[in-house]
Amino acid sequence: MDIKTAVKEIKQGRISPLYVCYGTEKYQINEFIALLEKHVVDEEQRDFAFAAFDLAETPIEAVVEEAETLPFLVPRKLIVVKDAALFTAGRDGGKIEHKLESLTAYMANPAEYSVIVFVVQGEKLDERKKIVKAIKASGTVLSFMPLGAGELVQWVVKQAEKRGCRISGEVAESLIAASGVQMSVLAIELDKLCLYAGSGGVIDQGAVDQLVVRSTEQNVFAMVEFIAGLKLEQALNIFYELLKQREEPIKIAALIARQFRIMLQVKELGRQSYSQQQMASQLGLHPYAVKIAGDQARRFDTAKLREVLSELAQLDYKMKSGGIDKVLGLELFLLKLGA
Repeated sequence: MDIKTAVKEIKQGRISPLYVCYGTEKYQINEFIALLEKHVVDEEQRDFAFAAFDLAETPIEAVVEEAETLPFLVPRKLIVVKDAALFTAGRDGGKIEHKLESLTAYMANPAEYSVIVFVVQGEKLDERKKIVKAIKASGTVLSFMPLGAGELVQWVVKQAEKRGCRISGEVAESLIAASGVQMSVLAIELDKLCLYAGSGGVIDQGAVDQLVVRSTEQNVFAMVEFIAGLKLEQALNIFYELLKQREEPIKIAALIARQFRIMLQVKELGRQSYSQQQMASQLGLHPYAVKIAGDQARRFDTAKLREVLSELAQLDYKMKSGGIDKVLGLELFLLKLGA
């Protein structure tokens, strides 16, 4: 089952007794649990209808015992179980011994008055494990992986609408470029921007430029984008601003090298007909970052990208060995690259 279907069923009152949530998007997992809590737990009786466990500290049989215990003064209760490493590959490094047979037996006949949510910290489950096969047969398994580039932009637009303001797709892309792809960070920035725009207001590019503070990584990302677009003056302005913030030139050079390395990797994988999602998985990046790197890479041929990386390696050696002033060396590199 996909996330949209699961959310739709919850809103219609069809709630599964068992859920397993895994993936890298913690913000979406927390939002899903909040939705479940809204439909299962009465806020006024939360103490009786909500329980949380951590399997790094609690044996699974204690969770099963809680699920089998009749709720007090409420018709149903929600049990959130974190650090559920028993569904992933490898051995559980915790000190707690878990009797999985108790969970397997419970899965065969789950209590109608309990809803258990297992939160797994991992990109995938171990399909070879019997416990994973059992939960797939009797519960709902949901994957919370990064959204595609277009999906992330649409998510930002919809989140702004939920907050009572509007943002265009173009400005949403600008916001993502400024603050990064983490949904939790984007949500915080949207709260701030919507408060600034006011109810029914529009978030424009000026608001993003004025209110969103870029991290060093995002500034370097923007600098490379300006270089790729042959906008040397804007690139140098960001560089000088980073120096004012006392950023280390060696760190800036390393981040530039990382972006050009990603551009080269995306270009090579593109030649092998990899999709955007496949590239993201292969490189361990967000699909949006792959999209932008692909757009940037199209402005350089492979030989040029290799040449830039070679020059950055030489510059790194000279800066670390005292062969050149760090600021001057990086400035000359940017001037040459922009020219």
